Amino acid sequence: MFTDVRVYPERTVFASIKGDIDHHTAKSIRTQIDRTINDSDPKLLIMDFSEVTFMDSSGIGLVMGRYKLMTERGGEVIISEPAGYIKKVFQLSGIDKLTKIVSDPTGYIKEDVDTINEEEQTNEAKAY
Repeated sequence: MFTDVRVYPERTVFASIKGDIDHHTAKSIRTQIDRTINDSDPKLLIMDFSEVTFMDSSGIGLVMGRYKLMTERGGEVIISEPAGYIKKVFQLSGIDKLTKIVSDPTGYIKEDVDTINEEEQTNEAKAY
């Protein structure tokens, strides 16, 4: 599991999640995204699921927690490029009623990156 979180102009955070989202990896992803949200006070969080290979209910919790955090701050969450089965899980859980699910996030992002926060690949996914 690897997560790359970038801060863009106009208070946008882009979190690219790669690998599995399960109870072993969700805490690490959550911690990294929340730290960036607290440091940069964004109005928009884009969570990119294009390279997520597996997701269980921990992924729903991950999105719901970030949705709650962002709405408390007056912001919003966009889910970007989930695989078909992940998109279906979001629809069945009702997350698609709370957030936008988009196939291309580029219209929401300015090109100049202000800050890049990259975490090293964790071994949590290998812990089980």
